[in-house]
Amino acid sequence: MQPVDLLLLKPMQPSVMDALARSFTLHRADTAPDRDRFYAEIGPRIRGMATGAQAPVDADLIARLPNLEIVASFGVGYDTIDTKAAAARGIVVTNTPDVLTDEVADLALGLLLATVRQIPQADRYLRAGHWPKSPYQLTATLRGRTVGILGLGRIGRAIARRLEGFGVSIAYHGRRPQDDVGYAYHSSLLGLAHAADVLMVVAPGGPETNGLVGAEVLAALGPDGILINVARGSVIDEPALVAALQAGTIHSAGLDVFAREPHVPADLAALDHVVLLPHVGSASVHTRETMGRLVVDNLSHWFGGNGPLTPVPETPWAGQA
Repeated sequence: MQPVDLLLLKPMQPSVMDALARSFTLHRADTAPDRDRFYAEIGPRIRGMATGAQAPVDADLIARLPNLEIVASFGVGYDTIDTKAAAARGIVVTNTPDVLTDEVADLALGLLLATVRQIPQADRYLRAGHWPKSPYQLTATLRGRTVGILGLGRIGRAIARRLEGFGVSIAYHGRRPQDDVGYAYHSSLLGLAHAADVLMVVAPGGPETNGLVGAEVLAALGPDGILINVARGSVIDEPALVAALQAGTIHSAGLDVFAREPHVPADLAALDHVVLLPHVGSASVHTRETMGRLVVDNLSHWFGGNGPLTPVPETPWAGQA
């Protein structure tokens, strides 16, 4: 049987690309010198797609692929994929949930500790030779804090379980209260920000959450407040955050994601009381390999006639299950 034609929008790690090349006829959009000509020639043959969060799949691209059946996305977030356009065509979208939950939750706790205790700043202080002259300044603490989690999904819950070991109070905001947890629920994000002095952002991206954490929420968090974001940069109003950090409206921030990655606002990067990471929440060898295998397995199962393994709820397969 002729191998299925598969579109790869951007490179993945070599083991994943090798696995895809063994099972499919691979067509790489990222190396095509003329994208319009590429899609005109290859588009009608494409039945599957492998992509990641930094390669948007919009309605125009979907329209260029008249025989597309499945989009397998590398990552848990899929806000850069037009799932409405996919669903209208009967195209299934899959993501890679669960396999990265623990890695991102670990990173979130590390980022929180690094921000509260100024670990990167203290490291720079030592390396610059300042310690013999005077001890490093005293820092803030986790003691006595309430951590508010925006988005108590898989990753949010994993973060909350880890936080329990630190003896902090935990609260959350989401679409609805969850009966199987004992954390305090707040029906509004503003209410959560007033109640907490750490706001941990784990909400999905997309139009519904765009700029959700803005000036009013940051003001409610207060001058001792700390913002941590391991979700999507779009959830934060970045200019409002920069202004809040510059004015002392909040204490500090730890960010793994940004609105226009890989570009970080210069005003934000210039601040010394923030910790900034280059979107590395799931970026361990182990987890990225596992995510890649799930991308391959979703495609292999689909074209083997066994359905997708991890379909997102907005596209048709979830409705048929």
